Amino acid sequence: MTFTPPPAPGRPRPGRTLSLALLVLVAPALSGCDSLVGAGDPGPQPPTPITELPRALSAAEVQVIQAGNSFGFDLLRRLADEKPDRTVFVSPLSASMALGMALNGADGATFDGMREALHLEGLDEEGINAGYRDLLDLLEGLDPEVELGVANAVWHRTGIQVLDDYRTRVQDAFDARIEGLDFSDPGAAARINGWVRDATNGRIDEMVTPPIPGNMVAYLLNAVYFKGGWTEPFDPDLTRSARFRLADGNTAPIDLMMRDDTIRHRVAGNWAAADLPYAGGAFAMTVVVPAEGVSLDQLLNELTPEWWGELVEGLGTSRALVSLPRFELEWEGTLNDVLEGMGMAAAFDPGQANFSRMFQGGGVWIDEVKQKSFLRVDEEGTEAAAATSVSMPSSMPPEIRADRPFLLAIRERLTGSILFVGAIREAPAPAS
Repeated sequence: MTFTPPPAPGRPRPGRTLSLALLVLVAPALSGCDSLVGAGDPGPQPPTPITELPRALSAAEVQVIQAGNSFGFDLLRRLADEKPDRTVFVSPLSASMALGMALNGADGATFDGMREALHLEGLDEEGINAGYRDLLDLLEGLDPEVELGVANAVWHRTGIQVLDDYRTRVQDAFDARIEGLDFSDPGAAARINGWVRDATNGRIDEMVTPPIPGNMVAYLLNAVYFKGGWTEPFDPDLTRSARFRLADGNTAPIDLMMRDDTIRHRVAGNWAAADLPYAGGAFAMTVVVPAEGVSLDQLLNELTPEWWGELVEGLGTSRALVSLPRFELEWEGTLNDVLEGMGMAAAFDPGQANFSRMFQGGGVWIDEVKQKSFLRVDEEGTEAAAATSVSMPSSMPPEIRADRPFLLAIRERLTGSILFVGAIREAPAPAS
């Protein structure tokens, strides 16, 4: 994004904005691109401004929101450190919701470690669940001109008994769909993936790879979908080709959208920020561009809730020239390593994990936490989606089900001599 403020400083405008993205830092700075912008067609009148929440935030909501932001910054910074030359785009809300459902089944050190990783220290389970519940109720429907959907589900193997208390907690706090499924059915993965596609309007596809392993007990899934039009759209006639300056000094072609507008923005010593609202203004994309000579990694190292809060509070309103790429991206990543580093290593250890409050008999652990995300930014607005899956196997014996072509041998075990060997390709006739 190229950001060119006029000389006159803006005045701060009070108010609270719920941002869709905690920080849009998908690539290094674009401040070298030209930013000459013409006046665009004002178009239709914007929607009615949303300047306050419909109700006061509950104490639990405040803590869960603060924890979610802190978790999101920590997650982004750690993922960016893993692959410093690659784009990262994650939904901390999606990851937090999926892990929050797992947290409700955890106990002992596993619960404590997960609560620490989610930055929810200081809240008990009741407070955590109340915060999630209240936040879900608030976000959905906050702006009628913005499409926002949050869905949660627990898909478990048929025959596994979900404990009644766990069922009640995740249904009450997360509106979770809890459904048993024959994981040995070849269509089981497709059924789960179909739920994800529906919840993300087709933007996230396969989360569960078939066939489902024989020792897999459950998949805990969250899906988030967002679609919002800019309060003031970019003029497509002003979009033009430009060059994106990469961190290694090379450049790559991009399409650059441009606006000359009165917006909330701020220029500091080593960055410039613009707040681009959607529809009535409850949701916004906040874009932060490093100053010349400042790397994106330097900004990420400064990224804390306190730094972010000071940035947002310091936004002022005045005329600015904004240039932003028109782009589409998909991201996929496994979060195991970063989550272990954030404190929840016990949850991934079959010998230490304690999820005894989830299923009858316990014995489960977290095998993988995976997220896929999608982002499209154009002159009209933004579409974004994410899905997070928490896969949970058990130490129960795996099922060996010879219901497809298989190999067999009849052998004498002490000598190793094979008496018969076969490749069964056809459905065998029932024995008489």
